[in-house]
Amino acid sequence: MKDEEIIQLLENPENHEKAFRGILKAYKEKLYYHVRKIVIDHDDADDVTQESFIKIWRNLDKFRGDSKLYTWLYRIATNEALTFLQKKKKDQGISIDDNEGLVSHLESSKSDTYLDGEEIEIKLQKALLQLTDKQRVVFNLKYFEELKYEEIAEITETSVGGLKATYHFAVKKIEEFLTKN
Repeated sequence: MKDEEIIQLLENPENHEKAFRGILKAYKEKLYYHVRKIVIDHDDADDVTQESFIKIWRNLDKFRGDSKLYTWLYRIATNEALTFLQKKKKDQGISIDDNEGLVSHLESSKSDTYLDGEEIEIKLQKALLQLTDKQRVVFNLKYFEELKYEEIAEITETSVGGLKATYHFAVKKIEEFLTKN
């Protein structure tokens, strides 16, 4: 089902269940991998993705079409992932900008069937974990999802200029990390 068809279904509350099934089918995998790149751990990504879809279901009537459907969905998933990370870091007594706990988890997850296991993949993930959560989200959306700055601005509710600066600093940090390691 295409986004246009889903949006048409959303216009009538009686079709919300069918629209939600269309969203689930079209976006479950995409949103999972988007969330996975933010939270790293498979189980955490599953939980956050599930919470994202619960929030999407509860808010279907609030989608007005002011933004594209996918930017609305990605905004919800991104916010859920960032909220999850903040809560996880708080619960573990870790500074909000400190990703060392996630790095050590990544090193212990080498046998995780959802990670490639290749040394370069581990190295890239470690490099990404050197970024702040916001930098990682912007980098993932721009580099992996290949979204335009304008689309990322809608998702993150940030200015395009701010995003360009954030992406630039993220790339520099990744390059620096990969050069040193």
